[in-house]
Amino acid sequence: MELHKTNCVACGSDSITALSRYNTKSHGSRLLFKCGDCQACFSETKQTFLQNLKTSVSKITTVLNARTEGMSFNATCRVHHISPHTLRSWEQKFACLKDTLMVYSLTHSFFSLILEGDELYTRVNQNKPQEDSEGWTIMLLDRGSRFIWELSCGKKEKALFLQAVERFTELIKQTDEISLLTDGERRYSHILFDICHELLRTGKPGRPRKVLPEGVQVKVKNKGSQAHKKGPKREKYQTPKPEHPETRATIKNEDIHANHVEAQNAAVRRKNSAYRRRTNTYAKCQQALQRTLNVYWVVHNFLRRHHTTKVVPAVDMGLLKQPLTWESIMSIRIVF
Repeated sequence: MELHKTNCVACGSDSITALSRYNTKSHGSRLLFKCGDCQACFSETKQTFLQNLKTSVSKITTVLNARTEGMSFNATCRVHHISPHTLRSWEQKFACLKDTLMVYSLTHSFFSLILEGDELYTRVNQNKPQEDSEGWTIMLLDRGSRFIWELSCGKKEKALFLQAVERFTELIKQTDEISLLTDGERRYSHILFDICHELLRTGKPGRPRKVLPEGVQVKVKNKGSQAHKKGPKREKYQTPKPEHPETRATIKNEDIHANHVEAQNAAVRRKNSAYRRRTNTYAKCQQALQRTLNVYWVVHNFLRRHHTTKVVPAVDMGLLKQPLTWESIMSIRIVF
């Protein structure tokens, strides 16, 4: 899959030729293509973020940068003199890039991955009890490159964990060895075991034992004191579900933690105004919160250098040879 490959927007054919060049009012000249199969004519910006765009790319870049650095929605509109409808439209179109870039990322194969999973909480619409809030956010972060594979919000229910685990199972197909590390949350392993366990057939009589797929590890570090709880005490470092006997145990106990994703959670609290504590800038609905998360996902993974690794996560992951620019990422063809 190529991000900037130009195909026909009507039939998907790659048999296209440059027909002519036309001038725009604010963005210079652009190419007009013609399909050799269906004879459709379309602009090079058709089905991209730049389609029908009147505002300069530099201003949109400044606005979206401000939003992903912690400026609230209304403050951004006031400072940059744009209407709320315009900003909401830009964010919705830019958030659509996540699906395209996720498909592109999942077409790559990896030798080994270590993912950390953790949850982040904020209020949505009003100050409800935590168990009723739709602001619970699950993040799956690659430890080495800091690439965020999952960033979804909703109620802290099985459906939210299922969405994250399904992303994890997609990565299993593309990775030889993959590990998931969590701090105390055991639902990841339970749901994963229900989705993709294997039957270990040894030739011995009896029912085959259920184990995780070969090459998959799930480790849990149990946090907090259990002195007040009844029953047997859990070990500090656990494998919640049985692993395949041919899976290599490559993670030491002291490496079973989610420190990197917890640090990223702190960064999200700084860079997304809806997650700040003691504030009234929380999101008004779950869809609006997810829109800001999708924008942050694109910027974090493909545009912005990580402050620790000094490299854009997608480049460090091997998905790109060099980071994308704002104009190039807005030229990626998507379907709104």
